[in-house]
Amino acid sequence: MHAEELTTVFRAPRRRACEERLLVLTAVGIEATISAAGGEFLLQVAPHDAAYALTHLLQYEAENRPAPPPPAPLPLQPYAWLGCVLYVLVLLGVAWVLSNGLVRLDAFERGDLDAARVQAGEWWRAWTALTLHLDGPHLAANLLAGTWFGYLAGRQMGPGTAWLLTVTGGAVANLLEGQFGPPEHRAVGASTAVFAALGAMAAYSWRERLRLPQSRARRWGPLVAGVILLGWTGSAGEGTDVVAHLGGFVVGAIFGATAALPRARALLARVPQLLSGALALTSLALAWACALWR
Repeated sequence: MHAEELTTVFRAPRRRACEERLLVLTAVGIEATISAAGGEFLLQVAPHDAAYALTHLLQYEAENRPAPPPPAPLPLQPYAWLGCVLYVLVLLGVAWVLSNGLVRLDAFERGDLDAARVQAGEWWRAWTALTLHLDGPHLAANLLAGTWFGYLAGRQMGPGTAWLLTVTGGAVANLLEGQFGPPEHRAVGASTAVFAALGAMAAYSWRERLRLPQSRARRWGPLVAGVILLGWTGSAGEGTDVVAHLGGFVVGAIFGATAALPRARALLARVPQLLSGALALTSLALAWACALWR
């Protein structure tokens, strides 16, 4: 091939780069040559092979493009244990007060999720029912699961934000179940809030990963794992309120995904975690005040 008849398909300051691409073209039957001009090396082919050569060189570049660096781990929030301690104290405190008769004797009946009463306007039952339990095993199960999910959510979103979403998500799910369920439906337990914490944590992670250069499987992994945990822990046992668990998870997921949006995150970052946690406790205290002294 005469130099004046050749078409340059690649140029580089180092000969080795041209030699690598020469091997690529040779492997697909394209005759090419390397020459030097103007302080750089040129990889040239016959004009009629130029388009075919460029196609293979672009494919080679795409296959050998360096992988993006792994994303930096998301920062973990401190004091997640504090929210868990308060969660345990609230559940044990309510159980102790009621079992020792320190408030009105009908407090349990005034605080359970009675759908007929909710439909009549007693909205506070959606909150108070989260703090009531039928027996020791029921209480212990929710203490263990709630502490674990609450701790993980607190490390991710901050303890105040996590527990505000957990309590509010559980209460909203209870409110929906009470408002639209059969009037004879009655329920108690923190499990609705427990699964709200799981849903919030899973959706928050999923939403944050959407902006990272990861595979689809990694991006959707947290949400898929959350659904698997919901099915594994939220449907086992006789008498399990699957609707309440599913409702808590869905409402929590909506809250978590919303909290991960850039504007929502910026707004929540300006609210002290202590204040967010205080709002969660205040909502429970206000609900019990309505239940006992209405």
